[in-house]
Amino acid sequence: MFNKSKILGSIAGLGLLFGTASSVATAQMPTEMPTHSSEQTSQFRRIEQPLALKVGVTLGGLGLIGLELWWFLFSKNKAIKANLGQGIQELTINVDGGYEPSRVIVKSGQPVRLNFFRRDPSSCLEKVLLPDFHIAQDLALNHVTPIEFTPPKPGQYQFTCGMNMFRGVVEVQ
Repeated sequence: MFNKSKILGSIAGLGLLFGTASSVATAQMPTEMPTHSSEQTSQFRRIEQPLALKVGVTLGGLGLIGLELWWFLFSKNKAIKANLGQGIQELTINVDGGYEPSRVIVKSGQPVRLNFFRRDPSSCLEKVLLPDFHIAQDLALNHVTPIEFTPPKPGQYQFTCGMNMFRGVVEVQ
């Protein structure tokens, strides 16, 4: 539905629009300040802005709202099916600021080997937990750590980092 080139093109267009609008708009301040305190008023003076600036700010705000909605509602990672080889379903998951892929599809009743390749040195991602399978495994930095289990029945089984901040799902069919 959305692709990266359209989104990046929209962001670049908004940046160009803001750059053009900001060079046109300047606030007009009075050059002479009142000298007597009796001449000062407590009301604000209205500064008229060009119509192009008003339209640009409105469109930019709507664009940012749309980008935020897309990010939180539609940017979910696609599920990747594990490869079956020598009787074991196998897939490599990159651990770098999260899990990629974060959704894995496997078949029930067959052994699964998830190879976690950790690139991120943060302490949060140095451990992976699969609580439904009673697995807690340390992940060595810049090495592949295989984790093997056999899902007994269909369902969704979550795996998380040691601090439960980053998550992934093993979807068993």
